[in-house]
Amino acid sequence: MKILVLHGPNLNLFGRREPHIYGSTTLAQINARLESLAAELGVELATIQSNHEGVLIDFLHEHIDAAQGALVNPAGLTQHGVPLHDAIKAMPFPVIEVHMSNIAAREAWRTHSIISPAVRATVQGLGPHSYLAALHGLVGTLREASS
Repeated sequence: MKILVLHGPNLNLFGRREPHIYGSTTLAQINARLESLAAELGVELATIQSNHEGVLIDFLHEHIDAAQGALVNPAGLTQHGVPLHDAIKAMPFPVIEVHMSNIAAREAWRTHSIISPAVRATVQGLGPHSYLAALHGLVGTLREASS
């Protein structure tokens, strides 16, 4: 089972950017935790981080026939990423939206996600554990659907 993990703009700065909101865990540490969990679950991850929406869309398109699911932290594309929303809707597999912070408890302009209507579920507000919970949930959902 292959799961995609997409990290959006500025997430390469985790651990440095607004640690009072996002904590001190780096993106490399998040990816390492995800890889460890993926090994326990017996799944393969393909991971990307980009500050460019088109690169994330190309990654989804490239894996459209090879992946069984995806985790997406759209970051700054959450509120305005119409092309990313459309690409997610075109995928034949479930996608889980992930956020380290609780976007509903932040600035008013951050509370609406244009991505949420295109995904199966959203996991947010748990810091790096949001990613791990999303991976657990996605793999469990996929395994239930295939049995």
